[in-house]
Amino acid sequence: MNAEERNQLITALLEDDISEADFLRLEAELHIDPAARRAYYDQLELNTLLQVEAENLEVAPATPTEEKIIPFAPRTGMSLAAAGIAAALALLLTAGFLLFNSNTTPRTADRQPEPVATGFGVLSGASEAIWNNHPSLAEGDLLPAGPLQLTSGIAHFELFSGVNLVVEGDATLEIHSPMEITVTQGKVRATVPEFAHGFRIRTDKGEIVDLGTEFAIDISDANSEIHVIDGEIEWHPAAGDEMRHMKKGQALRMNGVGPATDLPATGDHFVGTEELQQRLSDKNDHRRQDWLEFTRNLSQDPRLVAYFPMTQSGRWDRKLADETKTADHKPLNGAIVAANRATDRFGTPHGAVDFSPAGSRVRLNVPNDLNALTFLCWTKIDSLDRWFNSLFLTDGHELNEPHWQIMDDGRLFFSVKKREGSKQKKDKHIVYSPSFWTTALSGKWVQLAVTYDGSSGVVTHYLNGEPFHQETLPEEFRVDTIKIGPASIGNWSQPMRDDPEFSIRNLNGSIDEFAIFNTALSADEIAQLYQNGKPF
Repeated sequence: MNAEERNQLITALLEDDISEADFLRLEAELHIDPAARRAYYDQLELNTLLQVEAENLEVAPATPTEEKIIPFAPRTGMSLAAAGIAAALALLLTAGFLLFNSNTTPRTADRQPEPVATGFGVLSGASEAIWNNHPSLAEGDLLPAGPLQLTSGIAHFELFSGVNLVVEGDATLEIHSPMEITVTQGKVRATVPEFAHGFRIRTDKGEIVDLGTEFAIDISDANSEIHVIDGEIEWHPAAGDEMRHMKKGQALRMNGVGPATDLPATGDHFVGTEELQQRLSDKNDHRRQDWLEFTRNLSQDPRLVAYFPMTQSGRWDRKLADETKTADHKPLNGAIVAANRATDRFGTPHGAVDFSPAGSRVRLNVPNDLNALTFLCWTKIDSLDRWFNSLFLTDGHELNEPHWQIMDDGRLFFSVKKREGSKQKKDKHIVYSPSFWTTALSGKWVQLAVTYDGSSGVVTHYLNGEPFHQETLPEEFRVDTIKIGPASIGNWSQPMRDDPEFSIRNLNGSIDEFAIFNTALSADEIAQLYQNGKPF
């Protein structure tokens, strides 16, 4: 919901004029959105102050270092039920949710350390890039500290200052800050927005200071060249010669012998951002076409229970199509609830499902009894900001039913319920993987999979085609026949409950391709699915 709609619902709540449906929407928004909680607290504070003023009560002003925690006082005429709701929400905020104004520092005694990441920018695109000292560097990764050696190919850097760099290998450079880099070899084309004026590139021959421009450098053992494609730069020679202003169309060549030579500038000699993005778009289009051809074969695998490549075009009608094409298979189409269409891992609009809105899920019913299974999906996780982040869960958690989700610390969770539990006896054995999550993975596509063999009791978690953790269930917790029934992709449901309150367990992110098999796929098969499905 947008800010205007949210504020209207808060006002309706405080004025005892809110419907049950609107209250549920507001409650969900307050659970997941710090901005919504701040807006609620601000309105509640103002409402209370107005009442106090109207009743001629004196309120002692807070000192500059104090938080102003104001208890809820219902409006005249507000019902006890509405007052109770508002008071409970106020207590929730006061007890632990961002209860502070913009001029004070929140108490931190009971808070976890704030997440941190390291880098001055991101690798936003790469074409045939081979890195000498960071072989696993991939699109979306934060740019690591220290020298970067691009042996071949092309890379696009987006620095946090807003500067765009297109680097062509063989190149060696180092990022010192979002406003300064050193280049010792290779071609670099820089596009510098107005608010990043003063961006600097150091070279062995001198230093370039941007004055709002697009420029490029080409450094090799034989020559060093500077080309001003647009705007203006300052060139500060290392030899102590006089600083020189260079404008659009001007270029210099330095070979270490004699003075620099003037040249006409050309941008054709360097790959620009638009050209690289077009190359990457064409590459992903070809890659996606190859994957679509692969899915046509995959959809005929007789071991499939349900397959959702999420490639359907046109109107969804809030239905997710099961594309399984095996003989006598009745499609297990899913009903989309609250979730939205999203860009898929190949950059294609509407090719994935975004589960981040509160309550999002895809509902389906899987009637099959299974002796083994594989769950597999591609997912882009924005954050793990809730205790349980759902991938695939059955309604409730009845006997023989599987649950697959991600914990808030990044561990993968898989279980099949064996028996009714008690304080003395566990109902299942949960197989947790080690944590795979780091903040650097936020917003990046990964392939996740889990396999379960009912006869051996072996559970294996996979990350990007590789076995990540394997565990054999104790004999007492092995389930020979797995039942699914009514279930949800991306959330957990208890449809028969009559309590409107629900736990926030929807995945804060997107899913692109989801498959269920009636067997535990081998490591080689999972690896093949990853290699054929990865976007680049």
